Amino acid sequence: MAPANSNESYCTFTLASDVTAGGLPSQEEIAKDLESSDDNVKKHALKAAIMAMLGGEAMPRILMQVIRFCINSDDKQLKKLCMLYWEVVPKYQEMTGDELLQKAAGNPVPRKLLPEMILVCNALMNDLNHPNEYVRGSMLRFLCKVKDEEILGPLIPSIKSCLTHRHSYVRKSAALCVFHISKLHGEHLLPDGPELVAQFLAVETDMAARRNAFLMLINENEPLAFEFLGQHIEEGITQFGDGFCLLVLELTRRVCRRDPTQKSRFVRVLFQMLSSNSAAVSYEAAWTLVSLSSAPTAVRAAAVTYTNLLNGQNDNNVQLIVLDRLAGLQKKHGKIVQELLMDIMRALSSPNPDICQKVLEITMESVTARNVSSVVTTLKRELQKSLEEDSEKSLAVRHMLVDAIHDCAKKYPVVAESVVGILMELLSSSERTSLQVAMFVRAIIQEHPPLRPTLLPKLLDSLGDISSPPVMCEGADADARPKIVTKNVVLADGTYATQTSYTQTKPAEVTDKTPKLRKMIVMHGDIFVAETLASALTKLVLQFPTVDKPRTAKTVLILCAICRLADSSSTASMSQRSSASDCQDRCTLCCRILLDPKTRDLLKPILMEDGKKQLSNYLKKVAEEQPQKKKKDEGTSPMSQADDLIHFRQLKTMAVNAGDVDLDDGADLARATGFDKGSSLAEELSHCYPLSGFADPVYAEALVTVHEYDIVLEILVINRTPNTLADLTVELSTMGDMKIVERPQAYTIGPLDQTTIRASIKVSSTETGHIFGTIVYTDMATQEQKLIHLNDIHMDIMDYIRPANCSDELFRSMWAEFEWENKVAIATSITSLNEFLDHIVSSTKMKCLTDRPTGDTSSFLAANLYARSVFGEDALVNVSVEKKDDNDGKLAGYIRIRSKTQGIALSLGDRITSVQRGVEK
Repeated sequence: MAPANSNESYCTFTLASDVTAGGLPSQEEIAKDLESSDDNVKKHALKAAIMAMLGGEAMPRILMQVIRFCINSDDKQLKKLCMLYWEVVPKYQEMTGDELLQKAAGNPVPRKLLPEMILVCNALMNDLNHPNEYVRGSMLRFLCKVKDEEILGPLIPSIKSCLTHRHSYVRKSAALCVFHISKLHGEHLLPDGPELVAQFLAVETDMAARRNAFLMLINENEPLAFEFLGQHIEEGITQFGDGFCLLVLELTRRVCRRDPTQKSRFVRVLFQMLSSNSAAVSYEAAWTLVSLSSAPTAVRAAAVTYTNLLNGQNDNNVQLIVLDRLAGLQKKHGKIVQELLMDIMRALSSPNPDICQKVLEITMESVTARNVSSVVTTLKRELQKSLEEDSEKSLAVRHMLVDAIHDCAKKYPVVAESVVGILMELLSSSERTSLQVAMFVRAIIQEHPPLRPTLLPKLLDSLGDISSPPVMCEGADADARPKIVTKNVVLADGTYATQTSYTQTKPAEVTDKTPKLRKMIVMHGDIFVAETLASALTKLVLQFPTVDKPRTAKTVLILCAICRLADSSSTASMSQRSSASDCQDRCTLCCRILLDPKTRDLLKPILMEDGKKQLSNYLKKVAEEQPQKKKKDEGTSPMSQADDLIHFRQLKTMAVNAGDVDLDDGADLARATGFDKGSSLAEELSHCYPLSGFADPVYAEALVTVHEYDIVLEILVINRTPNTLADLTVELSTMGDMKIVERPQAYTIGPLDQTTIRASIKVSSTETGHIFGTIVYTDMATQEQKLIHLNDIHMDIMDYIRPANCSDELFRSMWAEFEWENKVAIATSITSLNEFLDHIVSSTKMKCLTDRPTGDTSSFLAANLYARSVFGEDALVNVSVEKKDDNDGKLAGYIRIRSKTQGIALSLGDRITSVQRGVEK
């Protein structure tokens, strides 16, 4: 973006806006304050002058006042403010009319330095020769921002003398200053700059100064940099510090991008830096080495470095970045990652679930028949550790470990028997974990019949420890809580007081030895468990080759008791009471099978064989879902279009001819890998909001870009008046969980001119928010301060929602756990069930977890939808819709939304309410 005024080209700093609270003083007041003997008054006046000049004020009188009264001060802060003032103040005379015409004609016009600048150069030289090292160093850092050859020219001898100063702070600042001057005016001011810095680098011992000197060599004279590396490669590059090593890596990538035949010159240096004590250096060296070479030795060394970083760093972000690199290596060099799999799995000890998930993803891709035993042993050890903790994070890690063990046992049944023992212990844990383990054991028994004789006895031994349903556990916890007892007492002086204490009843000794299965059915009235028990007993009796009358009689008695239980009012919930008739029908059918020989002969094959077939089909369908997802991801790999240009590296210039190096041809590689350079124009226009009207003196519109947790506003401000607008500020405010982290600064806009103002907003939740504000400016023609109210920007929840996958067990567990629910009645013009579901899914960016019916003949549809926000919040939606014949075929029902926070439930409900009316034409 071009600067709004000429002063911005010199400005490289910011000042707090409160230094001139109460308004900016006039030029006369500032000049008077600068004559004060109090340094604090001078500081305040100088700050005011800088702020006024940034706002477009010329203030020509202030320059001489600063030279007279501030330039020779010994106050460090005042000296720093003077340096900032030299950046802002115009240094050249205004052009005459003839010079402006020459410049407009395209002819070069020499600039004339102000006469006062001679005094300024003399003051700068005095600071460069100052005995205090801080004054010298700060002046050298200031000169790195000066671009004027006329000012830098007289200071060259003093800058060179600073290279030999006794203090390292001065020397490292002098090296940076020499680099800056050589880059801008090296041919005129410092023709011998690279040789001078090479001599300085040969004798320098300070790490920071050596790094700055080497930075100049790699940018100004690469042969001298190569010469220095060749002289010290035997000693080891890592001894020169982390900053120096990072520069060597940058030089490596730059040279290999330009000439890939030079790769062999840097391999030895890269191997040295792999063992650096700095995590940044070793990480950069590892990925640079992999980019330069695909040899197994280089890839193995890089993988070992990544693994050491993974286990040696405690920062979660570092571990996640390293795991992403290892995942990339695993795709191309899977065998090498398999060799280091056990070291990678040491990261499972991290309490962060995201790290554990990435480690398990790499593990499941790298597990083979050779290492499956070691992998399962490690997973069992980590699962045992998670059982000792009872936090929410350990519970999430426990589920991932159980899934990983399940996948290993499915791929390699030889390890199934060894993991069943520890998994049986989880049957008495939380409902979600126990259900997960039960499904795993059921799948193993069904898919691997040879393991049944071993697994069934262990399952029977663990049957007595199962404590579901969860109602019984919640009742036990409620009784164990302490109770508050309040009573009135009489104190020693005869007054009354209230005494509050906590009492807890002593738990009674457990003398009831009733089996837990009987408690679930008899005491808690769980009809679902009773119905399952009836079916299981019937199947067990049918297993006998001949009719066993005593066992048949006992089974029939139990079935009658279950029917009576279902008919009574002692059941736990209304949902189970509604299933009483189904339970009676099931028990009646089981009794007929047991007592009627004809019915037994007719239904025994169906009961004994068809159930197993249905279970086998269900497990097969579940197993096929994962490969389908993987193939789908592979099938959507990005490809170039048929009419795209084809680039031949051999026909390019040497500047871009980089062979097969991964560091070259960024555009080609980005296109080949499907990198999206940016959104389309239509998408950008959909996020462009007009903030003011066309009839307003200032027109403003905002382009809103949402990236994860940040919202970036690019506000285009157009001055539609023939007057200059000074101190134009866009004052923004937010409503909701938003915080403005970068407020727009004040601008001065010329007549019919425009500028772009940027602001950053941090978002902390998915709650719907609003951004509103005003534009405040001063009309320079009338000196009036005016105000324009801006339109509100409504931030949509859909900018933060991402579709995600979720298992049915996890969905049910979160549905029972989340307390915030929003119930939306269905009122739509759509008459097709599948069309309505597709419309809701596409409008809310959610993932449908329920298999949809193939046809549209059904009159009822129920589906579960799931999504996650960028903040890790879960959104659960249940759609229950019915097509009623008595309602002219219109759809009716409810959409229920549940989440852990109130904001996402309300915002998603508002979104569904607004889009469910119908499909936009």
